[in-house]
Amino acid sequence: MITLQAITLQRGKKLLFDQASAAIFAKQKVGIIGVNGSGKSSLFSLLLQKISPDGGDVYVQSNIRIAYLAQEVPNTTISALQYVMDGDVELAALMQQLKKAEENHDGHLVMELHNRLYEVGGYTLESRAAKLLVGLGFRIDEQQKAVNAFSGGWRMRLNLAQVLMSRADLLLLDEPTNYLDMDAIVWLERWLQNYDGTLVLISHDRDFLDNVAQKIIYIGNLKFETYTGNYSSFERQKAEKLAQERSLYEKQQAKI
Repeated sequence: MITLQAITLQRGKKLLFDQASAAIFAKQKVGIIGVNGSGKSSLFSLLLQKISPDGGDVYVQSNIRIAYLAQEVPNTTISALQYVMDGDVELAALMQQLKKAEENHDGHLVMELHNRLYEVGGYTLESRAAKLLVGLGFRIDEQQKAVNAFSGGWRMRLNLAQVLMSRADLLLLDEPTNYLDMDAIVWLERWLQNYDGTLVLISHDRDFLDNVAQKIIYIGNLKFETYTGNYSSFERQKAEKLAQERSLYEKQQAKI
């Protein structure tokens, strides 16, 4: 699904990646880790084609739906429920077409659109959105409140709910547990565990990575290092690798 081949990337005067390579396959759940400034967010920008590498190739499978957790929420007066429903772009477009067809009294098109909505689960749109909001901590009576009536942290939860609503083939989540309490984090873990698409997430929450990630890509020394398993598995493998490198170095020094 995603191939990063010999990627070189410089941002300003800082070199982030130098001939770095990695691959992410369909339906994998991958955690991206590295120290601050190592290039995690820049990697997302590459995947979203917001920037281009200075060298190498980025391949993302075509004809797939990609959803990305935005860090800003528009100052809109639409309801929280409607904002989340709009995350399912395909269904939202069909609903708009249906509304116009009804206004134009186009009976044939109205019937056709109703059939299409039924085929893609359009009549569960509102209940799906409501369940996401409840899972992320919103009370039922808050779902009709305007988006701009919520504080910044709760607006970020709305962004997360909208992304989860998208039915995307590829989810890109940058620090999704920010602003979430423990109940919401546990709910999100379960949702992502059951998610049937490909997940790539950036997180500093080790417990969250342990419970969700099946593969870790560590960004260090300008390279991508891939480890099978969750965060705890990565730590064990990384420690073993460092111990082997240290042992080899000491043996080489002993021969000098």
